Amino acid sequence: MSLKAVELFAGIGGFRIACDKNYIKTIWANDINEKAGSVYKKNWNDDTFHHGDIWTLIKDVPPHDLLTGGFPCQPFSSAGKKQGIRDPRGTLFQAIVEVISRNNPKYFVLENVKRLLTMEDGQHFATILDSLSSLGYLLEWRLLNTLDFGLAQNRERIVIVGTKNGHKPVSFLMTSDDSSDLPPYIAELLSNPSKWKNIAEHGRFFDNWGLAIDGNFITADLQSFSESKNGAKLADILQKNVDPSFDFTEDTLKRINNSEKVERFVNGVEIIYNQAGGARMGYTIFGTKGIAPTLTSSTSRHYERYCINDRFRRLTHIEYARLQGFADNHCEGISPYDQYVLFGNAVPPPLVSWVLDRVTNIKIATIKCEAFQTELF
Repeated sequence: MSLKAVELFAGIGGFRIACDKNYIKTIWANDINEKAGSVYKKNWNDDTFHHGDIWTLIKDVPPHDLLTGGFPCQPFSSAGKKQGIRDPRGTLFQAIVEVISRNNPKYFVLENVKRLLTMEDGQHFATILDSLSSLGYLLEWRLLNTLDFGLAQNRERIVIVGTKNGHKPVSFLMTSDDSSDLPPYIAELLSNPSKWKNIAEHGRFFDNWGLAIDGNFITADLQSFSESKNGAKLADILQKNVDPSFDFTEDTLKRINNSEKVERFVNGVEIIYNQAGGARMGYTIFGTKGIAPTLTSSTSRHYERYCINDRFRRLTHIEYARLQGFADNHCEGISPYDQYVLFGNAVPPPLVSWVLDRVTNIKIATIKCEAFQTELF
């Protein structure tokens, strides 16, 4: 029997695409953005999508096996909580906590930005771990990059998987190579959960992988991702015969004349021109031999500016779709400007599809953590 999923903060359905690919049935979805809702309903002509403020719809969320969501980052209050842990009440993250508390799904998969690990000197992420683990879940997180899933974009995202106590605990986000390369101290801690560190005693940041349960955690920095499908280039996804409306303005072209030609690569991104002095990124011009920097929902940032076959232009909305792993026509009928915003905010389907594949296919999970059976579950 396939899992039944609920998709919170659904946007244009990045998690829905991944669920469909992994034979997970989405039975309910929500977002407050009307344009995102129209895209969702166009692509899935069913009654799953519910538009509105999640706080007004929480009681309508049906029972489900899997909860997914790319939740917005909001500051947590420092009032009334123990040292090192903030108060999430009133935030959209707390709506996730409320839905989980009411429905007790077997699993949840959440996605967010990389800086979640370091925000407020680690207190933000500590609050998330504390809130979710207190609901009776084993948590695992890992920093993943869309580059490793066949997309020509440097987009690092933190993914959190929760497994309800009573279900066989596993590591979903490690490959077999990762588990064999774990530091000795992590292997020791896995067999002795009583030595795990209290979440409230976290440092200024969390490493790129970790586990947490009952208010305690372990964390480590994993090395390269052994299942990487890296190799895609920006040039591979470019459209042909692009409309002149995407070309630079005369003002921007004049600024290029005041920039210096640098021709270098930074984190896989080709930089051709940079403003004289190099301190500001506002007039950086990127090439197409490398990858794209992280796409965001803004349409006025430096990442838009490219030199493509001696033509200076911004990326098109369709190129945005391809860099995020969506079909060209996914947001058809929406203005290009709004598509930039929708794709920039979206969860990349190929990345979360890999995660859901591991959640639904227990045979490929690693680190069985048998020691947890009696001590934590």
